[in-house]
Amino acid sequence: MADLNDIAVFVKVARLGSFSRAAHALGMPVSTVSRKVAALESELGVTLLQRTTRKLAFTSQGRDYFHQCSEPLNILFDAERVLTQTQRKPEGSLKISVPVVLGQDPFLGFISDFLKSYPSIKIDLFITNVFLDLIAENVDVAIRFGELSDSTLIAKKIGSQVRYVVASPEYLKDRKPPTKPKDLELHQCVLLNGKNNEAEWELLNGRKRAGIRVSGPISSRDFQSVSMFVYRGHGVGFLPSTYCNDKIRKGELVRLLPDWTSKQLEVHAVYPTRNFLPSRLHVFLEALRAWKNPLWTLP
Repeated sequence: MADLNDIAVFVKVARLGSFSRAAHALGMPVSTVSRKVAALESELGVTLLQRTTRKLAFTSQGRDYFHQCSEPLNILFDAERVLTQTQRKPEGSLKISVPVVLGQDPFLGFISDFLKSYPSIKIDLFITNVFLDLIAENVDVAIRFGELSDSTLIAKKIGSQVRYVVASPEYLKDRKPPTKPKDLELHQCVLLNGKNNEAEWELLNGRKRAGIRVSGPISSRDFQSVSMFVYRGHGVGFLPSTYCNDKIRKGELVRLLPDWTSKQLEVHAVYPTRNFLPSRLHVFLEALRAWKNPLWTLP
């Protein structure tokens, strides 16, 4: 089969009627253009162009070959142009996987604002706590909390999270606040992902660590609902600092055991490859890194 590059050069020469004009358009020496056309003729075993000092002319085989090649090349170049533009312009479909904790108003509002900023991008959103195989499921990017186990993925840190032990003044009204982590076992607690309304909270104070088994009247799968029940006085909560800092300042929440926090949890956007990152993914990652939200602090 003839070299496709040689065919493209021949078509350009035929359209412009000149080796020199074709060379200028293609950004290559005239000698290279002439050599490629000659190589194509040699491969095909026919003369495609009659060359004189004044002009070029098709042979009958050359004219037929030009007409047969032109349209397929146009289709190929159009496909390449569309693909290149898609890479460079923020458009097309983005498949995004996020944990259930993000399936609430703050993140959904972020997605809404992003779509309004980039109306040529379409989003297919997977809200699940299952760690999907990004390659097998053809997912472009996932947001993950905590340690990453899959070293084959590219990870970009977008923030970090630390949690405080807090309660509302209403809850503490007739109760003695805890003075040490062990005291939490005597309190009603609002739980995230509790099993049988029980959970273990890991608290850190410098090098000290305390693993406390807590229980309470309600457990939920997302921080937003957990925080609401804490605010309404149903028990002690273990909430991200970004959720409760403002309410602590306003006196709507009280921070308990102020020397103790959770360990710092890293938040990453992970995606399959850093090669030829499409523009739609690039702008999404930049928007995500800049998003001020109640779940993590910016890096």
